[in-house]
Amino acid sequence: MDKDAIITKLTKQAALLLERVRQLEQENTMLKEKIAQLEKNSSNSSKPPSSDIVKPLKILRQPGKKHNRGGQYGHTKFSRQPFESNEVDEVIEYELKDKDAVGLKPLDEWFVIQQIELPEKMYKVVEHRARKYLDLVTGKIHIAPMPNNIRKGGLFGADITAAVAFMKGSCHMSYTTIQQFFKELFELDISRGMLCKATQKASRSLRPAYEQLVERLPTERQIGVDETGHHDEGRLHWTWCFDTPDYSLFRIDKSRGSEVLERMLGRDFAGLVCADYWGAYRKYARLFDVRMQYCMAHLIREIRFLAEHSIKKLSRWGNFLLEWLKKLFKTLHSRNKLTAKAFLHSMEQIKNGFLSRVRRPPDHALAKKLARRFRGKTAEDYFRFLTEPYAEPTNNGTERRIRPVVIDRRITQGTRGQAGMRWCERIWTTLATCKKQHRNVFKFIHQSLLAHWTNKCYPLFL
Repeated sequence: MDKDAIITKLTKQAALLLERVRQLEQENTMLKEKIAQLEKNSSNSSKPPSSDIVKPLKILRQPGKKHNRGGQYGHTKFSRQPFESNEVDEVIEYELKDKDAVGLKPLDEWFVIQQIELPEKMYKVVEHRARKYLDLVTGKIHIAPMPNNIRKGGLFGADITAAVAFMKGSCHMSYTTIQQFFKELFELDISRGMLCKATQKASRSLRPAYEQLVERLPTERQIGVDETGHHDEGRLHWTWCFDTPDYSLFRIDKSRGSEVLERMLGRDFAGLVCADYWGAYRKYARLFDVRMQYCMAHLIREIRFLAEHSIKKLSRWGNFLLEWLKKLFKTLHSRNKLTAKAFLHSMEQIKNGFLSRVRRPPDHALAKKLARRFRGKTAEDYFRFLTEPYAEPTNNGTERRIRPVVIDRRITQGTRGQAGMRWCERIWTTLATCKKQHRNVFKFIHQSLLAHWTNKCYPLFL
């Protein structure tokens, strides 16, 4: 065969092989990207823990290191304090019979076991009677006045109504479960409709306290914000949580956009908003020049995803960024050991080192996308906690407040109408705020019902 023909043939084969190699490299890159997306979990992304398909492997303990159940050696023992004498309803004494006590001197001391028991009857029925009077002139019937709380309460008094609201809201119990509770423990047959009416009465009584917080919200100096899904009659809504140092406010809305922030906080909000990097927060900050503190925990999870990536240049860059953030939080946790000047100097150096590194991303779309956040004013929105005295570097507090809402959603499967959504907003706000203020939830609901039925001053949170 002619030499030129051989060269031409081999050249064509080489070109085909190079094209094939290029196609395989593209396919390999695509597969790596898909694998990386599948490996996303709650530890390296903003996905919730419930979305993790595979749970992490349990760490096996070394042989011989097994701990016994209960209190451990070297730990302080905590025991429940006994009831005071004025809290004891009945005292039963046990003594030896005369023949068994021969030769023994009785002491003025007792071995005591305090036992809590349920009463034989779990409720009492009070019949309220208002006498009727006949007007001999007109023939009309007049009824003696009855207290408002009796008329408006109906079958359930304020305490039982508050108990139903507590079970429904705090205990995440369905109406069927509450119905069974009354039947088995109280031996009372209560319809689901009656239980539903009780929660709506509680909802209306909590409205003044809720609206007080709504009015107060735009004046706060710091607010953490987060949102989660909510279904009403099968349609997707969003539960927003606005968390402050003194209270937590929940709002259910059809939108997940910046218009909710505009309605709740206003256009002239002068405080600091701590949130994740969701677009609604960025738009709200851009439109109304609002100061932001973007959550560092969300940023760390995104960088950890890059650090665990199969593409080496991404993994290397992600690990460099994680090292800077580790230094940042190590210094933050050592704040009390440093002078104010030394602390700010160290944090400024770490901040500049991180920004210098993050602004030089490798040639990859994921890295460039992350780097774009730190090219403008947004970079400062990650580090406001260094100069703002009340700012938190993460939004973890708000996420903890919203966790019971997620649990309730999974148990109840959402609501069916405006009344149900308003009930959820008010009871979730009451539960979270009472916990934050160390107040008794049941007592707060009970006092709200009495105030609502008697037109007296409502208990408020502020």
